[in-house]
Amino acid sequence: MKKKVLLLTTGGTIASRPGENGLVPAMICEELLAFVPELSEICEVEALQLYHLDSTNVGPEQWVGIVKAVRDHYDDYDGFVITHGTDTMAYTAAALSYLIQDTDKPVVLTGSQKSIYNRDTDARNNLLHAFLYASSDLAWGVQLVFDNKVILGTRARKVRSKSFNAFSSIDYPETAVFRDRDLVPFLSKLGGRGSVRFDTELDKNIFLLRLLPGMDGDIFDFLLPRYDGLIIEGFGMGGLPTMDRSLLEGLERWTKMGKLTVFSTQVQHEGSDLSIYEVGRVAKALPGVLEVRDMTPEAIVAKLMWVLGKTKDAKTAGELFLTPVQFDLSI
Repeated sequence: MKKKVLLLTTGGTIASRPGENGLVPAMICEELLAFVPELSEICEVEALQLYHLDSTNVGPEQWVGIVKAVRDHYDDYDGFVITHGTDTMAYTAAALSYLIQDTDKPVVLTGSQKSIYNRDTDARNNLLHAFLYASSDLAWGVQLVFDNKVILGTRARKVRSKSFNAFSSIDYPETAVFRDRDLVPFLSKLGGRGSVRFDTELDKNIFLLRLLPGMDGDIFDFLLPRYDGLIIEGFGMGGLPTMDRSLLEGLERWTKMGKLTVFSTQVQHEGSDLSIYEVGRVAKALPGVLEVRDMTPEAIVAKLMWVLGKTKDAKTAGELFLTPVQFDLSI
């Protein structure tokens, strides 16, 4: 018996047509499906149009909308495919990984670098493979399917702005790859899963501070009344400059207010380690300072929003943040 898969469309390049001021995501879900008629051979497909958005305009409100759509139709389908613009698709994939946990049914995001409306495009291949994966008995969890690769939602990152091989799995194996239509799995479905859990509460009042040489610590006085959580992207292994103590003193003021700080690195691969250098150790010694090591920036943002949506207590939030979810961090 064919599996039943629901397509949820949100817009993006894959559904774009030329408009007066450039490409506009205007195609409806039925039009997308018409470009890949062979999907009817793979599974039973039904479709629901959620948004007509360039992914630059997709954020927490739309993440929650997608979660509610999956939740409301969860019992009626064997899997879900979500078409999405590429620019923020890694953020959405990460967010769904935290908001939809322990799912036995695959939730698959895909998109394209060129519109399916074009003659030479990656859109048909990506959409076909997304449905092939969503229909497979080997499929699980929240995944991103792009350019013949299946990538964990917590590990996907857009690394090229134009090329068809736009996404990579950062510091973790790909879940699977496609050889033509054949699925070659690398990561097995997680064991010991409970019932699926859906969350819809997010705290979007977080700030990502990318350290710059010479930055002054007064920035923390601006952030304190406005944000509940802070992500600091440091240099190399991570840490704070100590020659001028204003940044460290600013961070101390922040942590004394019982607010979380998550340290990351501006380096894309191999993660941070605050234990190596003095500049890292002095930061890590402050209460409420967490280290994410090899998490992707997108996963850090989404997870911190999810955690602070559950609790503002720094100790509880810190423990929850450091609890691995779908291989998002190495301990």
